[in-house]
Amino acid sequence: MPLLNTLTHWLRAPGWPGHVLALLAGALSTLALSPFDLWPLGLVSIALLYQGLQLPGPAQSALRGWFWGMGLFASGVSWVYISIHVHGYASPVLAGLLTGGFVAGLALVIALMAWIWARWLRPAQAPWLACLGFAALWVLQEVFRGWFLTGFPWLYHGYTHTDTWLVGWAPVGGVWLLSFLSVLTACLLAEPRLWKRLWPAGSAAVLLLAMWLGGKALTLPEWTRPAGPPLSVALIQADIPQSRKWDPAHIDHTLSLYRDLSVAQGPVDLIVWPETAVPVLQSQAIAFTDGMAARLAAQGTTLITGIPVDDYESGELQIYNGIMVAGEADQQYLKHKLVPFGEYVPLQDLLRGLIAFFDLPMSSFSRGPAVQAPLEAAGYRLAPFICYEAVYPHFAARLAARSELLITISNDSWFGRSIGPLQHLQMARMRAIESGRWMIRGTNNGVTALIDFRGRITERIPQFEQAVLRGEIHPRTGLTPYLRWRAWPLGLVVLTCLVACMIVRRRSERPSRG
Repeated sequence: MPLLNTLTHWLRAPGWPGHVLALLAGALSTLALSPFDLWPLGLVSIALLYQGLQLPGPAQSALRGWFWGMGLFASGVSWVYISIHVHGYASPVLAGLLTGGFVAGLALVIALMAWIWARWLRPAQAPWLACLGFAALWVLQEVFRGWFLTGFPWLYHGYTHTDTWLVGWAPVGGVWLLSFLSVLTACLLAEPRLWKRLWPAGSAAVLLLAMWLGGKALTLPEWTRPAGPPLSVALIQADIPQSRKWDPAHIDHTLSLYRDLSVAQGPVDLIVWPETAVPVLQSQAIAFTDGMAARLAAQGTTLITGIPVDDYESGELQIYNGIMVAGEADQQYLKHKLVPFGEYVPLQDLLRGLIAFFDLPMSSFSRGPAVQAPLEAAGYRLAPFICYEAVYPHFAARLAARSELLITISNDSWFGRSIGPLQHLQMARMRAIESGRWMIRGTNNGVTALIDFRGRITERIPQFEQAVLRGEIHPRTGLTPYLRWRAWPLGLVVLTCLVACMIVRRRSERPSRG
């Protein structure tokens, strides 16, 4: 008991002991996500942060939030080190410094949130409003992080509930609604002022039951309906090493491998190759892709592949990361959400040539249009997402609403045997749940999978193996509430909660500065 009292004092009071506890608390959120899936630790993590921001002034709160963010991002996106060191040829020290700078920068978003909470919003005498306001501010932080400087929408708290009862709310309000409900749950459980008297305690218990049992009930209805007969698919996982992917001496072997693995499948409706499976510019590979399309079409199969698309119409060469229906010149999609440094280099006039990491192969992609049509194949519309794009909730919903199927192609070999690809898979599952649609997920070395409209993986093949996944997908039509309304209803709730916090805060005594 004395130890618990000491820890509680450290957590709530300003100072370094509380900051260290916040650092450890942030790391707990990573354990709540895939591949660990210890979701209760996510609630503990948020509860500790909420309690740790009860008393400190704005400056101390910002520092505490930064430490919590360091714990989350240092543990959750440490796989960035692999891409910088192994594939970017940076020394361990330089790769560590670059990764550390990236993590520290992300943690500043949590620091900003904590500062705003302590400076403008924290209603000291209104525990109910404090819980709602903190959950609302959390959602605002996640939305901001997914937008600022092209965004990094990774490690959203709502993903910790991909397999809990709360997931029933995902088709209603998306992953951000799950974040709101989960953070609200943690704050309610961690707010001692609500549990000291019968009436507030009973009200809190009823609200918690409504959120969780309501989520369970919402897993029962089918928000979408079948759009036609199932399609047979074959996803080619060639497991091409990243070090050889763009090697001119290896290109013929790569193309022959994809050709032989595809022809061996026999008649299926769709064959899918992963991101930049064809490591040659589209204008130079057209004979190969058209030939493959014709050969497969003779047995009733449509080929969809990732390929770099070159365009000279603007008067200078533009190269896009693309996905195309082979043999159909107008059926292609150009990636819009590019990965910084992997696909384009910010401030490239200053950074190019400094170190090898800023000169990675194919790191000069142009950005595709923000609004593009779905692909059409085998009689259905497919919403295409290339790698990183599948982690943007609002962006993905726009295309999903106009399609009967989702397809995402990726090359997660940049991140080796880290937790990154498994986190990526969890986010792809959430896109299927939000939209009520099946997803085809084709990758170079895993995780290659078929995901049903409830986010369940129906077929999957091992990572880091040359293999072919065969299975069926079921096109679906209709709009979930999230596809129809997106996050606007939740946005009104968030705005209302934050304005209420500001009003109550202004009416209370002037907050201490610190």
